[in-house]
Amino acid sequence: MTTISRLGWDVGGAHVKLAAFGEDGRLAAVRIAPCPVWKGAHHLAEALRTLRGEFPPGATSAVTMTAEVADLWPDRHAGVVGTAALLIEELGSAPLALFAGPEGFVPAEEAAAHSATIGSANWYATAAVLAHLLPAGVLVDIGSTTADLIAFGDGRVQARGFTDAERLANSELLYTGAVRTPVMALAERAPFAGRFVPLMAELYATTADIYRLLDLLPDNADLHPTADGGGKTVEASARRLLRIVGEDLTPANQPRVRRLAYHLGQQQLHRLAGALDAVASARDDDVGLVVGAGVGRFLSRQLAERRGAAYLDLADVLTDDPRLAGPAADCAPAVAVGLLSAALAQG
Repeated sequence: MTTISRLGWDVGGAHVKLAAFGEDGRLAAVRIAPCPVWKGAHHLAEALRTLRGEFPPGATSAVTMTAEVADLWPDRHAGVVGTAALLIEELGSAPLALFAGPEGFVPAEEAAAHSATIGSANWYATAAVLAHLLPAGVLVDIGSTTADLIAFGDGRVQARGFTDAERLANSELLYTGAVRTPVMALAERAPFAGRFVPLMAELYATTADIYRLLDLLPDNADLHPTADGGGKTVEASARRLLRIVGEDLTPANQPRVRRLAYHLGQQQLHRLAGALDAVASARDDDVGLVVGAGVGRFLSRQLAERRGAAYLDLADVLTDDPRLAGPAADCAPAVAVGLLSAALAQG
């Protein structure tokens, strides 16, 4: 039986992800729990407590976070400090360090002094691992809510921005994902029954509904309630998606709704492709390799195919255990921060 000695955490505003490593440094387990931080800090404390309870109390923890951007906090600095306080309370019985991007790891008690580099640095952890494993490429990590497009090469992360504001401006961060993005954010109108119909600016459906209808949504990717609190079936997704064009699910609309889903999925892919074009335009050479991560990495593969670039699934990089390969790619920053902390400990 594997003895767990190290835990890597990616503490987000919607999910908490955990990667557990054995004493031999090999990945032994991956966990993910939904966590609506915006509804209250107790949700985060409960998720941390529940996941931590599965593993030995002496295991060390390395943490990267994005929970500080939740509107529970008045600003990002307060979010980092508040999240760090919860981490200390729930995980602090064993050694605990926070990932601060290019600064490396810092003690959780020093979060306030390093808040600018601790906040939303999870993408940097994944890209830093890839930069040590591969010659060059672009990481395209598409999660439930956001997408990160990060160039790496020559042994270093080649992002042009670090903060969320900088990365948004440089097309390295997009608030578009494979599960939680409202459909109304993808387009102003869409073709339906031979006409372009304006989309209702209402949270009737999300991208999870699109990819469920297209049979692309990975198992266990959709962990939060649906837009209407209803079921997670193809029929329920069809009903939600049709509402956004003012229609109901009828026999005549059953074949139309899948075509609607396809068009909206292509709109999202087009936006991602534009961001990849922007990232590529800052490089001396073209994008030769796209590395896909996150639950939406089926879109990363499509981006690589459209561009004629080679594609590498992060599931084939982070572990040689087929049972953990997919979950590891889904939760890449948690695995990455665990690997980085282990490398630091080994000197």
